[in-house]
Amino acid sequence: MAERRYVSTKNETVRMFESDFVEFFSRVHPATPLVLYLPVVGCMFYLALWRQRLSIFAVAAFFLLGILLWTLLEYLIHRYIFHYEPKTRVGKRLHYIIHGVHHDYPNDAKRLVMPPSISVPLAILFYGVFLLIFGRFAPSAFAGLVFGYVCYDMMHYAIHHFSMKRGAWLWLKQYHLRHHYRDDHVGFGISSPLWDYVFRTTRR
Repeated sequence: MAERRYVSTKNETVRMFESDFVEFFSRVHPATPLVLYLPVVGCMFYLALWRQRLSIFAVAAFFLLGILLWTLLEYLIHRYIFHYEPKTRVGKRLHYIIHGVHHDYPNDAKRLVMPPSISVPLAILFYGVFLLIFGRFAPSAFAGLVFGYVCYDMMHYAIHHFSMKRGAWLWLKQYHLRHHYRDDHVGFGISSPLWDYVFRTTRR
């Protein structure tokens, strides 16, 4: 995409679907991930500590691994799925619904988080994958992955809607807004720029 030079307003939005029913479910309150997934994190800790009877050290280690895996997943999804450039008309429409609308209307507060109709099936899928990979340690690692996702959504909302005036928060805000308004081929990490440094996509 070309460099963007306009300045958005906080109340910007756009209608995406003709159906009022579908349009309603395309908008998600930014607090939804907190309500849906923090209980999941608590449930995973319960399974790990009381059902699996793992040590606190083991739970903490796999929890941190889950967070690290989330940052990698966030980077890969953002870079290779959200910024994939389809050639067909249907592909372009689907891309716009998934992520393009966020770049055109970055301050639309109700299109910053993934609808539960998509995020819940994906969460179930990833939990199944974690069970295959980590076995009895899966709840601990999955708690980290889900916690990382919630932090990502909250940070993404804060970057677009809160005034960050100093320190690491200001740096993260500037880092992400550069992705929106200067060059969307770099800066794919939102909750962490770690993998941008690893894969050398901090700038070009």
